[in-house]
Amino acid sequence: MKEIENNIDSQNLIASWQQVSKQMTQACEHAARQVDSVTLLAVSKTKPADMIATLAKKGQQHFGENYLQEAIEKIDTLKRQPETKGIIWHYIGSIQRNKTRDIAEHFDWVQTVERDIIAQRLNDQRPAELPALNVLIQLNIDNEESKSGCLPAQLPDLITAIKGYDRLQLRGLMIIPAKEGTDAFTRTKQLFDEIKETYAELNAWDTLSMGMSGDMTEAIASGSTMVRVGSAIFGARA
Repeated sequence: MKEIENNIDSQNLIASWQQVSKQMTQACEHAARQVDSVTLLAVSKTKPADMIATLAKKGQQHFGENYLQEAIEKIDTLKRQPETKGIIWHYIGSIQRNKTRDIAEHFDWVQTVERDIIAQRLNDQRPAELPALNVLIQLNIDNEESKSGCLPAQLPDLITAIKGYDRLQLRGLMIIPAKEGTDAFTRTKQLFDEIKETYAELNAWDTLSMGMSGDMTEAIASGSTMVRVGSAIFGARA
């Protein structure tokens, strides 16, 4: 009976993931964009390793985690399995100084860099045998006191700092817009393009992480290159 339940759960998970992928495809087509111009980041926080493995075996490659110790356990478990060791792991949670070493050692991407001191520590603690750590600057586009992220006016100084670190690869911006905001995606895309034009030396500046389960269609229409989807794939948080 347990095996049957597990099979049903896996089928439902795969169906939800396929539905999200279909929605992304439709959003890209509606916006006259290439389907492969947007990456799906499956936000797997609080979800067990076997759910991640199920999707990875179906072709989902990018997974996002918020909770460091939980994530490390899943990363260590899955990297030992041939079918899941190729997962690309994104850290999308808040970063305290005492977390930077573990993040630098275990993840491929960090989407929540907002201060130079954090960038510096990630750079210094990134193991030499690993590729440069891909990082996004978390931007507080709506200047909300309740949210993390650097302000638009602080971007030039932070960009200048990060591009000087040889163990980091600066890839772009990440935002979580205000719920009542209507043009945050458009404003962020404009800023993203301005940075690309201003800093010609940022040859890997290619990622705009914006849009989640409830607003990914709007985000894709505005130019997002990565959407972070959790509940629409995995169901409600455990």
